[in-house]
Formats: sequence, structure tokens, C-alpha cells
Amino acid sequence: MSRARKTFSHPLYFLALGFGSGLSRWMPGTAGTLMAVPLYLLFQPLGFWWHLGIIGVTLASGIYICDWVAKDMEIKDPGCIVWDEFVGLWITLVLCPPGWYWLVLGILLFRFFDILKPFPVNWLDRNLQGGFGIMIDDVAAGLYSLVCLQLAYYGSALVMRLV
Repeated sequence: MSRARKTFSHPLYFLALGFGSGLSRWMPGTAGTLMAVPLYLLFQPLGFWWHLGIIGVTLASGIYICDWVAKDMEIKDPGCIVWDEFVGLWITLVLCPPGWYWLVLGILLFRFFDILKPFPVNWLDRNLQGGFGIMIDDVAAGLYSLVCLQLAYYGSALVMRLV
């Protein structure tokens, strides 16, 4: 069965491949990240604690889902699995300030750290296996991005007060 057919007929493939966004021939990680944005916009008004709960549930379930699909595909970390991008982006945006520009900056920061993979993201990516290994490097990239986004926000607020 083709990967596309399996994606739209098997629920774990559908989730792991980001509702089909991981099938993109051009930068599937970026396609997955962009597919995560509308879902973020749906749950963002629910508030901080709901956001954390959603991250917790999607992270825990993502470890299982990504592990199962990677094993079924017989590939260590298939590029088409993008559920980890969803969770990483949502971590980045957990305290996202209001304004579309902060959302765009968060997306750009997450993609930057996910692609660059600075230490320890690169170590996690190389050394951890299975669903946990697939998910954890994007969690780390999301945490880097979260910190940078918050520093940018509070730094800009400080500059505005001083000006």
C-alpha cells in the first residue's frame, strides 16, 4: 500500500504524517509546521493551562504514534513524520504574545532551531531512538524557540519603555 493511501486510511499514519502534510515533496517539516498553525489558532484562546495540557497529551501520544509508524515503515526517523513539528511549534508558542508578527517570528524561530539543531538538539537527534527520539529533538528546538521568542518580546518591551 502506498504511503499516501496508508496516510488517509490508517489513523496513526494520518496523525504521524500531520494530516497528510508530511507527504509534501518540498520541505515536509515546514509543511507540518504550517499545518500545526490552524490547530494552534483553535486552541490558543483556551488559555495557558489548556495549551500545556494539549502539549502534554500530544507529546505523550506522539511518542507512541511516531514509534509505531516508524517501525511499520522500517525507517529510524522518516522525514514524512511531522507530528513532532506540531508539538515543537506548540511549545514555541505556549506564551506567544498577541500579534501576528509574534506568531510568524515563533514559526521562523522554530524552523531555524529544528533545521540548525544546535547542541543538545543535534545530540538528541543522533542518539535517541524510537518515538521518543523522533519527538525529543523537536521538543528541544521548541524550548530554544520559546526562550528566544520571549526574550525578543520582553526585550522589545524594554526598549519601547526606554525610548
